[in-house]
Amino acid sequence: MNTRIQQFSTSVRVCGFISNIGKQPIPIPPNVALTASSTSITVKGPLGETTVPLEPYMHLSFLQPDVLSLTVGDGAVKHQRAMWGTTRSLINNAITGMSSGFSKPLYLVGVGYRAALEDDPRGTVAGGNGKRLNLKLGHSHNIFVPIPAHITAEVPSATKIVVSSTNNVALGHFAAKIRRLRPPEPYKGKGVFIGDETIRLKAIKKK
Repeated sequence: MNTRIQQFSTSVRVCGFISNIGKQPIPIPPNVALTASSTSITVKGPLGETTVPLEPYMHLSFLQPDVLSLTVGDGAVKHQRAMWGTTRSLINNAITGMSSGFSKPLYLVGVGYRAALEDDPRGTVAGGNGKRLNLKLGHSHNIFVPIPAHITAEVPSATKIVVSSTNNVALGHFAAKIRRLRPPEPYKGKGVFIGDETIRLKAIKKK
């Protein structure tokens, strides 16, 4: 798939105010196509298509055929400078999501903690993808968590869950939702951990 950009403005006001995130160039994989208008940029890749809104004061240009640059009209304006870095991150995440996607592992740490992936009896009527997680997290009952339609989940082992999506923000929210069911506690180190998350253990005070 050829990379393409349409309707780009390259007129930029040079100033001394720079966003450390916004100024970073954005690499474009060869399997991603970009189409821009005055109000948005559309990212299309092998995993789907998404659109990122653009403010009127934002300008896109190519530093190289496969490198995109985002600038703003006046970096001295606080709002423009803040949105510069935010929008750059959104575009970069959209490119990554549509080309390779995002994934997060979750680990269940605790005696008897288990996870299983099973069919959701409700199917997709509640906005899910037809699957749900069946979790044993030390409660007197199992906890069932429906998988949203835009997220996929795998359970490679009884104590590990891997969730994936093209939307990094939605993926983070879903992973945090599972973590809240049994947050890591600092005395025995039990709970649901996201990725390489660690927790400093506290000594138990003896009476």
